[in-house]
Amino acid sequence: MTLLVLSGTSEGREIAATLHARGIKVIASLAGATRSPRAQDVPTRIGGFGGDEGFETFLKGHAIMAVLDATHPFAHHISARSAAICTRLQIPYCHYLRPAWTPRASDNWTMLKSERDAANYIPDGARVFLATGRKTLEQFDNLPNCRVICRQIDPPEGAFPFANGEFLVGRPPFSIEDEIALFKSLEIDWLIVKNAGGSASFSKLDAARTLGLNVGMIARPAPPDGLCVSMLKQAITWGLAHG
Repeated sequence: MTLLVLSGTSEGREIAATLHARGIKVIASLAGATRSPRAQDVPTRIGGFGGDEGFETFLKGHAIMAVLDATHPFAHHISARSAAICTRLQIPYCHYLRPAWTPRASDNWTMLKSERDAANYIPDGARVFLATGRKTLEQFDNLPNCRVICRQIDPPEGAFPFANGEFLVGRPPFSIEDEIALFKSLEIDWLIVKNAGGSASFSKLDAARTLGLNVGMIARPAPPDGLCVSMLKQAITWGLAHG
């Protein structure tokens, strides 16, 4: 029997490695959003499945007996599809969703419904740092009177999609000190992030707090119906029981 871990997060790597070390036959799957992803300790598949039919074919062809979804909290299309197909095929499915970030009293957070909602709060002339990734970049085209800087891991494949912006290439992890220095050098007024949760990328929020920056925090999409756990121990225990 084989357990499929939908990975792409640091927790997904840890879950897959732990289950493998405990004798569970594991395949990890990465969506391929990053060109040079960190190596996994288990057999790994990189790239999309080719839609619903492709995912179903993969599950059947590799005798997948259970699916543990540890994708990014904003990978809602992947999670919704996976949950629906597993339900239809009667394959056990568990969604690991790390806890969301919450503000402290000293934080200047504005809760955003979506990327486009940022324009309702950010004034003209502001310098805006996007730590939201390239996939939703075009949703910020309603900030024409701001300077927009988007950081991404991989070098851009084309020009910035609108005239008032630029790319900044950087590969995490980033220290708090590095983020403070960067935001100062760029004279950033607003930081826009998705509420991904976790500790790996929280340094930018620590830096924003230190500098007193405004933070636009984009709300998570709702998770799919089905079993959802928020602790690594719970996810690993489920994997051991279903692998």
